Amino acid sequence: MDARLDYFANATVGKSFKHIMAAGRSIKESPLPPATQELVALRISQINGCAVCVDMHTKDAAAAGESAVRLNLVAAWREATVYTEAERAALALAEAGTRVADAAGGVGDDVWARAAEHYDEDQIAALVLLVSFMNMVNRLNVITQQPAGSYEPGQFH
Repeated sequence: MDARLDYFANATVGKSFKHIMAAGRSIKESPLPPATQELVALRISQINGCAVCVDMHTKDAAAAGESAVRLNLVAAWREATVYTEAERAALALAEAGTRVADAAGGVGDDVWARAAEHYDEDQIAALVLLVSFMNMVNRLNVITQQPAGSYEPGQFH
């Protein structure tokens, strides 16, 4: 499968893409725990059907030492016993923020309050940015059918 658009060769995309990549790097450097970042990015990418992002975040998380069990169970995190309460709160916020159109009320106060129990203001800010960023990147990749499978851990860092 070939991508509909080569982001790295297109001048129009290139003007914005450098800023998009910089935003991604700043989120990576945020105080939100790296394992939480990868689990959230992976779950959002699964929901949105972004194969290239599922590929990337699975490989990056594994390279950083994340267990195969936790990576394999992220799609069923509610029933899995391998996540902390803080990770569960982050995944709940990520799902609510990703499924905005499906949830008439958007992100509910209960979901927000649960996240606020586990993360300070800077971490929640980073989580909100991550959820928004991943949804944007997923859409860019899904629309242009970016192929998955060839990503190498750390390739874009």
